[in-house]
Amino acid sequence: MSCQDAQGLMNGYIDGELELTGSLEIERHMRDCQVCTQAYQSHRALRSAIADRSFYYDAPANLQKRTTAAVRKANNGRPRRKVLLWRWAVAAAAVAVIAIVTWGVFSILQRSSTDDLLAQEIVSGHVRSLMANHLTDVPSSDQHTVKPWFGGKLDFSPPVIDLTESGFSLIGGRLDYIGNRPAAALVYQHRQHVINLFVWQSTDTSNSGSKVMIRQGYNLIRWKKSGLDNWAISDLNSGELQEFAQEAQRSS
Repeated sequence: MSCQDAQGLMNGYIDGELELTGSLEIERHMRDCQVCTQAYQSHRALRSAIADRSFYYDAPANLQKRTTAAVRKANNGRPRRKVLLWRWAVAAAAVAVIAIVTWGVFSILQRSSTDDLLAQEIVSGHVRSLMANHLTDVPSSDQHTVKPWFGGKLDFSPPVIDLTESGFSLIGGRLDYIGNRPAAALVYQHRQHVINLFVWQSTDTSNSGSKVMIRQGYNLIRWKKSGLDNWAISDLNSGELQEFAQEAQRSS
């Protein structure tokens, strides 16, 4: 079972609507897949958030009586139809508030799930480049050699930065694929540690600061700048990788 299949069946699994074999397949998949396990936890968290009474406002017991009396007084004692309309309006407003809150919670969890999927792909790309002995397509420490190599291979021009003076040596670049899109992988080295900096064009043109995370023992840092999504990954300690990210952002 693929991640796409598992997450497509996740609601049915949580609701207990799947057959036994389908449930067992999802559970077997989640034992080996951290991303889908986190998606499952996100779905459960969303349900708990919706059920949380703190999202609801219980009006005082005498509010309905006071509201009805005020409406009747304003309508000369013949308000029944308008009172019913008023009640429907109050109910509709309550539903709208719940929908807005639910949408907000779901949006946050959805973004988190998307980030987790991307992080998993970043880790896979990094490990694959180390294991397959295919770290670079264009091995070079010259940024003016690496940057032109990407011409015609991508629909954007990745910023290739020389950070040698900061202790991070450029050793080349390669073409990779993240989230079913082509991405530039710029490769740096700090002592014996390899840093992969994945860059692709983002649909979100806003800039964002660094977000640090850990996946499968690797440190990752994500930031957005000038319409580009940047993910740095390495087995470097978090402090040194953050230093790399700061230098890359400052120089790009």
